[in-house]
Amino acid sequence: MSEFFITNGGMILGGIAVAIAVFVSGIGSAKGVGMAGEAAAGVVIEEPEKFGKSLVLQLLPGTQGLYGFVIGLFMMMRLTPDMSFSSGLLLIAASLPVALVGYHSAICQARVAVAGINILAKNEEQQAKGIIYAVMVEMYAIIAFAVSFLMMTRI
Repeated sequence: MSEFFITNGGMILGGIAVAIAVFVSGIGSAKGVGMAGEAAAGVVIEEPEKFGKSLVLQLLPGTQGLYGFVIGLFMMMRLTPDMSFSSGLLLIAASLPVALVGYHSAICQARVAVAGINILAKNEEQQAKGIIYAVMVEMYAIIAFAVSFLMMTRI
């Protein structure tokens, strides 16, 4: 049994890194898109013509899950059966920025998107301000994506 982990430990850890990047950021995005969707549904039931505009705000927290998915795909392409244990650990480290920042920023962005949906409900002409506020949170997810990508390419 220990021989199996010695031989395949790097690849196993690499697989765990893929799961961390995809699952954690995906959970944050799912929660965020759900929160914004709940708020958007309240607006659309009263004013169905605002569906498209509210959809933009609802989808913004979903990008963090996409970033985690992309990092996970790139990590999967790096997995090899003879991968060292230390390379597997480094992949786990590289998965953490996109996973943790992605999770937290998706939820924070959803809160801002809900506020933007409230702007849309009260004054449709000011919707762009709500989108800009939500995009500001996105910058940190993009930075985390870049850090994870750069860390991964150095392994």
